[in-house]
Amino acid sequence: MSGLPFRDIAAPSMKNSEPVNGTRRPYRRIAIEVASVVVLALFALALSLIGVFLFGTPDPRTLPELSLAQTSCLYDRTGTHELYCLHGEENRKVLVHGDIPDVVRRATVAAEDESFYRHHGIDAAGTVRALLVNLKAGKIEQGGSTITQQLARNAYYTRERTVKRKLLESLMALKIELFFSKDEILDMYLNRVPYGANAYGIAAAAETYFGKPAADLTPDEAALLASLTKAPSAYSPYVASKGTSLSQRDTVLSRMAEAGYLTEEDLKAAKSADTVSKVRPFLQPIQAPHFVFYILEGLEKTYGRDALEAGGWKILTTLDWEKQRLAEQSVREGVVRNRSANASNAALTAIDPKTGEVLAMVGSRDFHDTSIDGEVNVALRPRQPGSSFKPIVYAAAFEKGFQPETLLVDKPIDFGPDGTGKEYVPQNYDGQFRGVLSMRETLAQSLNVPAVETLYLAGIGRTIDFARRLGITTLGNPDRYGLALVLGGGEVRLLDMVTAFGVFAREGVRAETHGVLRIIGPDGARVDADGPAPASVLDPEVARKVASIMSDDSARAPVFGARGPLTLPDRPVAAKTGTTQDFHDAWTVGYTPSLVAGVWVGNNDNAPMKAGSDGVYVAAPIWHAFMAAATSGAPVEAFTPYSKVESDKLLLTGLRDESAIEYFDLHSGKKLSPEKAAKKDPSRVRVSYGDGGKCILSYVNKDDPLGPTPPDLSDPMIPRWEAPAPEDFSKGE
Repeated sequence: MSGLPFRDIAAPSMKNSEPVNGTRRPYRRIAIEVASVVVLALFALALSLIGVFLFGTPDPRTLPELSLAQTSCLYDRTGTHELYCLHGEENRKVLVHGDIPDVVRRATVAAEDESFYRHHGIDAAGTVRALLVNLKAGKIEQGGSTITQQLARNAYYTRERTVKRKLLESLMALKIELFFSKDEILDMYLNRVPYGANAYGIAAAAETYFGKPAADLTPDEAALLASLTKAPSAYSPYVASKGTSLSQRDTVLSRMAEAGYLTEEDLKAAKSADTVSKVRPFLQPIQAPHFVFYILEGLEKTYGRDALEAGGWKILTTLDWEKQRLAEQSVREGVVRNRSANASNAALTAIDPKTGEVLAMVGSRDFHDTSIDGEVNVALRPRQPGSSFKPIVYAAAFEKGFQPETLLVDKPIDFGPDGTGKEYVPQNYDGQFRGVLSMRETLAQSLNVPAVETLYLAGIGRTIDFARRLGITTLGNPDRYGLALVLGGGEVRLLDMVTAFGVFAREGVRAETHGVLRIIGPDGARVDADGPAPASVLDPEVARKVASIMSDDSARAPVFGARGPLTLPDRPVAAKTGTTQDFHDAWTVGYTPSLVAGVWVGNNDNAPMKAGSDGVYVAAPIWHAFMAAATSGAPVEAFTPYSKVESDKLLLTGLRDESAIEYFDLHSGKKLSPEKAAKKDPSRVRVSYGDGGKCILSYVNKDDPLGPTPPDLSDPMIPRWEAPAPEDFSKGE
């Protein structure tokens, strides 16, 4: 045999490979072996799960006697001024079975676990749905937890999103169902679950929100409370808008009707009730409430509701209590001054641009005033910013290569269809036009027509991307915005605007805006980790150009006057106002190198203020009062000057030869000397560069201003921008 080739020894004979009953023997052996391995693996897994079930999970009979949550408290940045505490058993009343009304049980089951009375602790269908979502997302996003699983998690585990925790929670739910009836499980859940506003259990929730015993709750009230258990901070009637709270309530009511818990008549009556108006004012001691709820919502998303409400944490926030006090005072006094302007509310937010720390946040003049929806935090609500958005657009143009010295023409221009079928012909606020001006002057004076020109030069899509880079989070549909974006046509949040201006203040570096310094656990150990490090998102020269313009009081003076509320008496400061069409919103945002503050003024119901309620009149005084007080005694910091760029391209960096500019009387057509032109109303003077008054697009390629690319003479805006101005500039017609 040793002399035979290897292949003759190793190769099976044809006879052995003949099919037997249609199956080849080696394949059958392999199938049997694989099946054996699978069976053994499943058996081992089953034994492991049984072992964990029996010995790796707590005894559920201890559930009724488990200790309740420890209190977590929020403090200012010093750790000495208490803002708010999330209490455990101090605000909990345990109800016996007979004191919990059926309407609460039904609303809770409809909201949290429609198959509660049919499963044995785990909802297989819900688990599969959650599994599919998690597999698609590549991480755990949904839990598919039943009421029993939630009880197990609240009592024994944390809300960390891991497979291990989910497995233990599921096994514990099965174990609980062996020892307790459905009514007992639901009783324990309703006595333990947090409803927000420091209300633990249905008894405390009914008293906190509606001032009544749980037994007296109506279907609409029970449905609203049941909706809170999913996200107390997000859906709270003290924080969320009225529409959001009612929408969540209606979802629960509809599910109750589908389950047969409500008749159609009862459903209609419950949905027609104004449940939110029945909610009692939030009476628990709280300081800086809008800021507190802003922090709580973020912490809940990061750490989960249970850890936050039961962790016994000491949460040191970034809040500067003295600046918060000044902010509240400035807003309160400013709203009183603005009563004649029909402006019932105001908001103010301030950050440290060097760290991104929120130093002060006032979401309305009075959190507890329901007549103005005072609980709504306007600092976090999208509103149109008016001209306060212009610095972002000009910065996008500067990044592209345009300069503060770039010359534009302020005159009536038809920019073409605006998407509604109408021609877009923007007007300046005062109806006047001022001829040839630099970008420095047009931004400082907040002139609308040159701002629209600037947005076209920068590009709408590019500007939106640029704004996002600075921290604007709300411009999610670029196709929705046209050239009116530069005049405030897109809604933004006050906090985001302050963040974006903070990038200018820190010369192009963005520090992530945040409100927590650190979290200390009951054992003294730090709970949280450091956030992202500051990152450069903008060329420092661009930020310096913006600061130079917005701090240039002389450039601003022709429209706003000198030494107005946009200046501080003892230090340089950069600021910009904004006013929306029909005076729904008024803004002022400004900064020093170490402090950024933004102010919004208006009405929460979007009612217009009186005509003439410009940002400079109703918002700037509030901003000025806060900034003057908040910077008092602080070191004076100057803005870094920018380096000027020179170019041979006409208009891009100004005119080297001022004699190239020619002036003409608009009515007579006669040429004027520079001296006579300076004495006349600028709106009645036509300006030419000695070549027929061509616009910058005739000399510069808007996508490569400083580069070698020649101008695109087919640009459709050239004939529009170079069209002769109407005879009367002053009327803008």
